[in-house]
Amino acid sequence: MSHPSPEPAPTPPIWPHCGHGTTTEDPVGCRGIHVPGHTACLAHLDDADRDVYLAGLTPGAVIDHRGTTFTQPLLDALLDALHDPATGHPRLGFAQFESATFQGNAWFRSATFQGGAGFGSATFEGDAGFGSATFQGGAGFGSATFQREARFWSATFQGGAWFESATFQGNAWFEQAVFERSVSLGPLVCAGHVVLSGAVFSSPVTLSFAARRLECRRTRWSSTAELRLRYATVDFAHAVFEYPLTIAAEAEPFVLPNGQTVAEQAVAGAPDSTVRIATLRGVDAAHLVLADVDLSGCLFTGTVHLDQLRLEGLCFFDKVPLNTLRWHPVRFTQRRTLAEEHHWRASRPTAVRGWNVAVFGAGHVGPAQLAPVYRALRKAFEDGKDEPGAADFYYGEMEMRRHDRTGTSRAERGLLHGYWMLSGYGLRASRALGWLAAAMLITIVLLMGFGLPKDSPKQEATGTVPPGGGKITFEIDKADPQNPTGNRFTGERFEKALNVTLNSVVFRSSGQDLTTTGTYIEMASRVTEPVLLGLAVLAVRNRVKR
Repeated sequence: MSHPSPEPAPTPPIWPHCGHGTTTEDPVGCRGIHVPGHTACLAHLDDADRDVYLAGLTPGAVIDHRGTTFTQPLLDALLDALHDPATGHPRLGFAQFESATFQGNAWFRSATFQGGAGFGSATFEGDAGFGSATFQGGAGFGSATFQREARFWSATFQGGAWFESATFQGNAWFEQAVFERSVSLGPLVCAGHVVLSGAVFSSPVTLSFAARRLECRRTRWSSTAELRLRYATVDFAHAVFEYPLTIAAEAEPFVLPNGQTVAEQAVAGAPDSTVRIATLRGVDAAHLVLADVDLSGCLFTGTVHLDQLRLEGLCFFDKVPLNTLRWHPVRFTQRRTLAEEHHWRASRPTAVRGWNVAVFGAGHVGPAQLAPVYRALRKAFEDGKDEPGAADFYYGEMEMRRHDRTGTSRAERGLLHGYWMLSGYGLRASRALGWLAAAMLITIVLLMGFGLPKDSPKQEATGTVPPGGGKITFEIDKADPQNPTGNRFTGERFEKALNVTLNSVVFRSSGQDLTTTGTYIEMASRVTEPVLLGLAVLAVRNRVKR
């Protein structure tokens, strides 16, 4: 009979701890550090001693309450004791709250941390508020757990900031926060949103997030930055960066320097770990690199220098509907498309099923706005030596020009429509070959019916013998071809018509005698069929060249 392995004994902290509430199951008890001059933590100090301790604190005092459990009234009392009359807000010196537990809301709003601020492995059971707080030294939140909202609105980090292995079970707000030195945010896990909108990063930064959504609207990056993400949908509208910035998807869970894998239970309900870009509107993409991200729902209109965007790895775009039915069968050739084109096509009165109208934020974007976006993306792929990839965006550009009734003239739209019908803008070889086969068949039928003469004209020699004898002069002529009568569709006539047609495809003359009508048929075929053959060859080349 096997017995379950005993639970490992709790490990006491490295600091002298309170030990209040020890039991057989928990021989360590309360892990709160001793208040100076006492053998209990701040939470278990008797009221009189606590009042004396708090009364002795002054703004800027060094605080060490590692492992202590704070109720909201107890934390408020501590911060009130550190209240600076000059600013009206708490001012702390070197503050240590490692492994502390905040049972209620933890409001450090507008507080100033003059020295380092240590919240490593702390647990915030209520909302955590650090809005407008100033961290003049380092700020450490490694392995901290935020069970509800975490707000760092307009906070200023003048020293280093570490959030390694932090877990946010709610939303994490860093809106308008200022990071003046190097920053390492993460790897952290957030079940909700990480908001960096309006934040300023003045030094190199590395962000490693596994989150449902990352908002970086109008975020300013004044140095190099790398965003390593999982699960996140990224809103990057109007972000500003002056140096190279990379947004890359991580295929595997983040690994800490000690080799431990970061747990991702907070985002376990997500369908997959794909990183999706929601919008790049208003962004100057000259220094932007995207790697292994999903761009199927990304809004590109309004992006500057989009032709200089670098796409690495597997970046996915949306596709056209596969097959659909309206009053007649419609089949779209597969190609990569923009989300805005989906929205525009789905909103048209004649739209077929399959286009996605639910593109959030697409607005009133039409062909006139989409054509330059496709053109810029085509150039980005061409500069990356991906000619086949660029072909899809060339097709999209031509489609938008064909449908643009404001910037494209009627004559140009007519030419584009013909180019589209004949060869899919020189990209659909099967379409061009289909038209070529149809043209050749029509040519053969017309030649058999009207172009080949009834009989091949024979040469005739005529001459006159002078009355007194002498030299005879002969004239050799050929009779005019006679229009066919009787059975015109015979095997022999088909062979002759096929010979004429095949020679026409390559600009050659077959030498076959033809009727007047047949001559014009051959002339027409020698103009149209080589063009269709050339379009087919061009389409194949555009799909395979590098």
